[in-house]
Amino acid sequence: MLAIGAIGLALACPEIAASELQQRAETQAEQTSSGPKGRETGLKVPRFVSLRSREARMRIGPSLDYGTQWIYRVAGLPFEITAEYGNWRQVRDSDGVSGWMHRALLSSNRTALVGPWIAAHVAIRAEPSTASRTLASLAARVRLSIDSCDGSWCKVEVTGHNLEGFVRQTNLWGVYPNETIR
Repeated sequence: MLAIGAIGLALACPEIAASELQQRAETQAEQTSSGPKGRETGLKVPRFVSLRSREARMRIGPSLDYGTQWIYRVAGLPFEITAEYGNWRQVRDSDGVSGWMHRALLSSNRTALVGPWIAAHVAIRAEPSTASRTLASLAARVRLSIDSCDGSWCKVEVTGHNLEGFVRQTNLWGVYPNETIR
């Protein structure tokens, strides 16, 4: 069986307890189902997006006049938009770090990470069933492209590997619990 680990995703930021991350995801999912709309786009807030650029600066405020808080160097990382202000989006990463990014740095393409709170490897399966064949074992923070989700399982492709399969939706950061994606 193939084991895939996260590469190049480490950031120097404080650890957040797994239970706190899970609780945030559940709270945000509840808000998204009936959620408010962004004042600039009219799209649901919060919502997930991905990083379009290979290098992106997260700023302290919504303008180039504000200092850089973080520099992200991995295209395709998932971010959660929590607010909108002009061309700026307040985003949160999988570690809970929040700041502002220009909308041009973000894409509506859906990606996810194997949950940072996951201690054991997660199976990527041939079919959306725990009884189906395991194709690979994924470590926490492995990046995935989302093809679709039915509320329980997501059809994914492992970024950088020619591997497609299904992962339980509750094991992903970048998709809300029970969210459907077509």
